[in-house]
Amino acid sequence: MPRQARLDAPGTLHHIMARGIEEVKIFGDDQDRADLLARIDRLVLKTGTRILAWALMDNHIHFLLFSGPSGISRFMRCLLTGYAVGFNRRHRRKGHLFQNRYKSIVCEEDPYLLELVRYIHLNPLRGRIVAHIGELDRYPWSGHAVLVGRHKAGWQDRDYVLGQFGSDRRRAVRAYRTFVEEAKGRGRRDDLSGGGLVRSLGGWSQVRSLRDSGENREHDPRILGRGDFVEQIILEADASIRRQLRNGERKKLIDRVIWEQCQKESVLEMELRQGSQRRKVSTVRAKVGYLLNRERGISYAEIARNLGVSTTAIIKAVERTAEEMSRRMR
Repeated sequence: MPRQARLDAPGTLHHIMARGIEEVKIFGDDQDRADLLARIDRLVLKTGTRILAWALMDNHIHFLLFSGPSGISRFMRCLLTGYAVGFNRRHRRKGHLFQNRYKSIVCEEDPYLLELVRYIHLNPLRGRIVAHIGELDRYPWSGHAVLVGRHKAGWQDRDYVLGQFGSDRRRAVRAYRTFVEEAKGRGRRDDLSGGGLVRSLGGWSQVRSLRDSGENREHDPRILGRGDFVEQIILEADASIRRQLRNGERKKLIDRVIWEQCQKESVLEMELRQGSQRRKVSTVRAKVGYLLNRERGISYAEIARNLGVSTTAIIKAVERTAEEMSRRMR
């Protein structure tokens, strides 16, 4: 998916899911789960991300969050890369742990915020990890126990969610718990987890009605919201892409990043662009690749053409740099 500034803008509400590759379990035991939560604690402070709801399942994780000043990409990249490196080391495992890129859906806060909090927090019950609501209240690996006051997680924005149920804390907790319990028997929600049009309209029955009437409605699989919200997000994102992709602009961006990093590290630009394997040059090349791909969305192939090396070399360099940056943030 192209990197669209508005879809990753600060303060945007996101429902995020990361799944183990080929359905592999991403937690071997509670120590793994505790490690992931400790990483979240550190990253929330560093990135300004606000976590509203979360659930750790055997082979996937859910988050509902407001993105920080740098968007969600830095938070998720550092979290998943750092955790995967630690998991593989601890379990003497090699290879990828997570399936491709995490799935992120931009959400319209009203009316979806509380529905998503409830939907995410009921995952352990739907997945039969816990047997009933009372057990969910005590389950330490989802944000529900934090909201009802049975567990603590200073990095979870408990006040914001409970504030939706009133200013009196005790009454708000009771109201929240009742709200969750009312939906305990519900299964998969098409209006929260189906395709873009299904979500925007609130289920397949509404989609069929719309098709019968011949009416068109704006929708997008990356966005959970009503038609006008979806249209607004798409228009703003498209405008951002048009600005980024004007003729020659990508080239100027690549040239500027290369020049800045060469000046900063006292490396000759010609040496960098001609594929020199000198250690310092390779380090700068990896940093340039990381900045252009992970932060600016430039393709690996285009970066490689400008740095005189193969696409595979750039992919490996960028992934190695991402892992190193994640380790420094622990």
